[in-house]
Amino acid sequence: MDATIYHNPACGTSRNTLALIRHAGIEPTVIEYLREPPSRDRLVELIAAAGLGVRDAMRKKGTPYEALGLDDPTLSDDQLLDAMLAEPVLINRPFVVTSSGTRLCRPSEVVLDILPTITRPFAKEDGELVIDESGHRVR
Repeated sequence: MDATIYHNPACGTSRNTLALIRHAGIEPTVIEYLREPPSRDRLVELIAAAGLGVRDAMRKKGTPYEALGLDDPTLSDDQLLDAMLAEPVLINRPFVVTSSGTRLCRPSEVVLDILPTITRPFAKEDGELVIDESGHRVR
């Protein structure tokens, strides 16, 4: 299976998602989207394929979201997309694309919905168990 992750190596959720993909035996294409932002068309595709609205795909915490006035409910999707492309830190992460679908993987274990079944135990970097010793998803 091919996989692509729009990754921020400074983000724990993104690192855990990448680790889960690799734990599934897949070496994904890793796009550090802060360095290489997606095109407008690609961003629109990712958001739609994940079943989200543009505002739902925006990161608010630790970004200039409020300072830029992006909390204004009258802003159009085009205006929000313009802001995300101008300030890629506003793009929530990580988006993952596989042949089984596209997901915004928050929390990181959402990626399991679009990966082959993993039966080996897996814990996040903070020790939180995601897949137990018997191969079952925790939670």
